[in-house]
Amino acid sequence: MSNFKRVLVTSALPYANGPIHIGHLAGVYVPSDIYTRYLRLKGTDVISICGSDEHGVPITLKARKEGITPQEVVDRYHALNKKAFADFGIAFDIYSRTSNAVHHQTASDFFRKLYDSGRFIEKTSKQYYDEEAACFLADRYITGTCPHCANENAYGDQCEKCGTSLNPTDLINPKSAISGSKPVLRETLHWFLPLDSYEPWLRQWILEEHKEWKTNVYGQCKSWIDQGLQPRAVSRDLDWGVPVPVEGAEGKVLYVWFDAPIGYISATRELTPDWEKYWKDPETRMIHFIGKDNIVFHCIIFPAMLRAEGSYILPDNVPANEFLNLENDKISTSRNWAVWLHEYLVDFPGKQDVLRYALTSSMPETKDNDFTWKEFQARNNNELVAILGNFVNRTLVLTSNYYDGIVPATGRVDDYDREVLEAIPSYRAATETALEGFRFREALKEAMNLARLGNKYLADTEPWKLIKTDPERVKTIINVSLQITASLSMLMEPFIPFSMEKLRGWLNTGKAVWDDAGRNDLMKPGHKVHNPGLLFGKIEDEEIERQIARLMETKKQNEAATAVVQPEKPQVSFDDFTKSDLRIATILGAEKVPKTNKLMKLTIDTGLDIRTIVSGIAEHYTPDQLAGKQVSVITNLAPRTIKGIESHGMVLLAEEPGGRLVFVVPEQKTGNGNVIK
Repeated sequence: MSNFKRVLVTSALPYANGPIHIGHLAGVYVPSDIYTRYLRLKGTDVISICGSDEHGVPITLKARKEGITPQEVVDRYHALNKKAFADFGIAFDIYSRTSNAVHHQTASDFFRKLYDSGRFIEKTSKQYYDEEAACFLADRYITGTCPHCANENAYGDQCEKCGTSLNPTDLINPKSAISGSKPVLRETLHWFLPLDSYEPWLRQWILEEHKEWKTNVYGQCKSWIDQGLQPRAVSRDLDWGVPVPVEGAEGKVLYVWFDAPIGYISATRELTPDWEKYWKDPETRMIHFIGKDNIVFHCIIFPAMLRAEGSYILPDNVPANEFLNLENDKISTSRNWAVWLHEYLVDFPGKQDVLRYALTSSMPETKDNDFTWKEFQARNNNELVAILGNFVNRTLVLTSNYYDGIVPATGRVDDYDREVLEAIPSYRAATETALEGFRFREALKEAMNLARLGNKYLADTEPWKLIKTDPERVKTIINVSLQITASLSMLMEPFIPFSMEKLRGWLNTGKAVWDDAGRNDLMKPGHKVHNPGLLFGKIEDEEIERQIARLMETKKQNEAATAVVQPEKPQVSFDDFTKSDLRIATILGAEKVPKTNKLMKLTIDTGLDIRTIVSGIAEHYTPDQLAGKQVSVITNLAPRTIKGIESHGMVLLAEEPGGRLVFVVPEQKTGNGNVIK
């Protein structure tokens, strides 16, 4: 930081074709906001830039699907996400949009400068063309059969079933998503940025000069560079986007990967007339906060664009995060498997900080991580309520009860008091070191450790007992506890700003200053503090169960929508079928087979005898769910020895699309041994 006068923080521009979910927050926007708030507390000249990415094929696909214009799509989601970010406390200096006139002009000027200086190469290539719709087709407008897994609904850029990246010409039986007709290959002219010519410079700049970048970022960049960079198209045939500003380019727009990062520049221009000092002064430090799917664009392609233009600074760091999963499953907007920010704010009013805290605690900094509702509840109840909230509440309540809210002067100071007071600055130092290294989980842990120290100090000194026997000693204990509380109100500010604003209101202190955290004289004797409320409230099981039930219903709907009925097996004769002896039976008892995950040993009354059947249902049922249950069984199946247990027969089960096994049971209770016909 010492080499820079100011900091420019950018956060990846979210696509305006859907709402924000917790994966976006944990990957990009919470770490970006924590870092920006920290710098503001330090008094750093910093601006935070973001906005909606409103061009590209996903926007046009959604518009076509809904029968509206692309502009109507982006207007809807820009407004939704801008409000959700603000309500959640993501304090951007500006949240702009790439459909703005200032962005179109900025992107056009950027392209034109590279074009006029000969930075692009022109290439004619063959692309699919829809003769009925009279237009070239973007990759996502072409569907067909995947050559790898035979999925008949693969896109021209990727098969979402097997995950393989594709080219449109790889598809078997391609068809246009617009007209349904078979497209034809036709020549079209486009402009390309010759990334290969920047490869030696990128190798030096990244692999030699930025070895301090996070290992996941550095490794992905190295992999791309080592594979060899290729020219990349900066234009495409589409009618939605920034028009290519050269003669003869009618019907062509800037490719969204080229257009979108320029949105950082145009947003800064919109924010301030002094925008150039943030983009062209070498004493400005630029930090990109992104997810891992954007590493290549922000570390290789955008820097190459800036290098080609010649007058802009380059990013100093790109602390990209990995992906956040939800309940052990990949977050998916198409499957509605997500926790949407705007819905969370309705379901948990006033609990923005709880989600901020939980996401920071589970932040996928170097590897994918998982968010679960149970852990969310535990973070709130066991940490925010029981540690931080408990310490703050006890300190302020005791101050109110013993001293009418007036900060007492210290009396006798013993070695333990001095030890605690001397430790406070170390928590600020450790938190700051972690924040400077973009290790936000560690930073939060270090800040919370100060609250843990406070709780231990109160538990050890027990002022509620000493007040009757040594009131002078209690004054010191409360004073020390108030100093810890005041420092906490600053250290925790970047992570949970709503709660810390509330706390500073109770403390009756002014604006937080980072470098004040750790001082031992923040709360002066005689200063008046206010009666506190509860800093955090407990989250009950019922609230969490509602969220889990919503997800389970979503999963059920997804399974039903994607269910594929297994093909019919080869025919058997009626005589062969009648050889199977199917009967009603009752499970008398059940126990899991040791050292297995799936096997259950069942004791069954078939009406003919009492026998043992081993069934692979242990992942779906517990033993106490099975006793007394009537089931259908095949009784004349030849015995098999399974894990040392002789199994006589088979229980009939149906497998649901998600893999869950359910019993085939009679409509009403009937006698054991009754034959199924």
